[in-house]
Amino acid sequence: MAQMTMIQAITDAMRVELKNDENVLVFGEDVGQNGGVFRATEGLQDEFGEDRVFDTPLAESGIGGLAIGLALEGFRPVPEIQFFGFVYEVMDSISGQMARMRYRSGGHYNAPITVRAPFGGGVHTPELHADSLEGLMAQQPGLKVVIPSTPYEAKGLLISAIRDNDPVVFLEHMKLYRSFRGEVPEEDYTVEIGKADVKREGSDVTLVSYGAMVHSSLKAAEELEKDGIQAEVIDLRTVSPIDYETILASVKKTNRVVVVQEAQRQAGVAGQVISEIQERAILDLEAPILRVSAPDTVYSFSDAEETWLPNHNDIVEKVNEVINF
Repeated sequence: MAQMTMIQAITDAMRVELKNDENVLVFGEDVGQNGGVFRATEGLQDEFGEDRVFDTPLAESGIGGLAIGLALEGFRPVPEIQFFGFVYEVMDSISGQMARMRYRSGGHYNAPITVRAPFGGGVHTPELHADSLEGLMAQQPGLKVVIPSTPYEAKGLLISAIRDNDPVVFLEHMKLYRSFRGEVPEEDYTVEIGKADVKREGSDVTLVSYGAMVHSSLKAAEELEKDGIQAEVIDLRTVSPIDYETILASVKKTNRVVVVQEAQRQAGVAGQVISEIQERAILDLEAPILRVSAPDTVYSFSDAEETWLPNHNDIVEKVNEVINF
C-alpha cells in the first residue's frame, strides 16, 4: 500500500475512473492546467486531455447545468464546486434537477453525477468558503451525501460515487486534505456508500460523528480513557443515507450517546440522528442524547474561528455530562 494524504487519494480515485471509463469527465473552475485550488486534479489534464478534464467559466449554475446535460447524454460528470459555500448558486441544478431525474422520468433517465467540493473550518479561509452545508443536501431526497474522514475512505468512496447511477454530493474537509497520511491501496477498490464505520470500540458512551469531527472524537476518546471512560466512535461516512443499524447496535451496548458535528446546532444532521435514535431505541438510553456543534450564528471570521469551532474538549465535557446524568 502507498502512504497518501487525502488530497492524493482523491486525485488517485479520479485517475482510476478516468482510466476505467471513457465517459467520466472532470470539470470545474481552474481544475485543468492549474489542478484546482487545492491541486485535487493536478496532472489529470496532462494525462487525459482537455476534452476530459477541463476548465469552466466562474459560474456554478453553468457547471450544474452542464453536468445534467452531459449525464443525460450518457456521460458520468464529476464537476467540482470550488468551495461548497458557493452551492447556493447551483442549488436548483442539484436539488431541483439532479435529485429528481430518476423519479421525474419514470426511471428512463439517471443522473450519474458526482459533485465534489471542499468545505469545513480550521484553515482560516475567507467568508463563505468554510460553511458546513451538508445538512441542506441531506434534507433533499434523491441525493447521496458522502463525507470521508481518511485517505483510504476518500479514494474508495469517491470511486463508488463516480460509479453510482444516482447523484452523489462528495464533500471533502479542507483541514483533512494534507494534515496526515494513511495507507491507501494503489489498485482499484470501493468503499460502500451508506455504511458507517466503527473507528474505535467502547462500552460506556457512543460518539457519532463525520468528517474532521471524527478525529476530534477520537482525540476526546483518548482523553476520556485516562478517566476510565471507554468511548465508541462511529464515523458516519455517509450523511444521506445514514446507517442507523450500526448506530443502534452501539447504543444498545453503551446506553449513552453524544452526536458531534462541526455545523451549527440548527443546521446539520445531528438533530436527525438524535431524533431517529430516540424513536427507535429510547428504552436503551440511560441519559438524554447530547450534542456538540458550532453555535447558531453565521460562520465566524477567521480571527475568531478557533473559538467558534467545536473541539475535543467540548466533546469531553458533553461525555462527562451524559455519564454523570
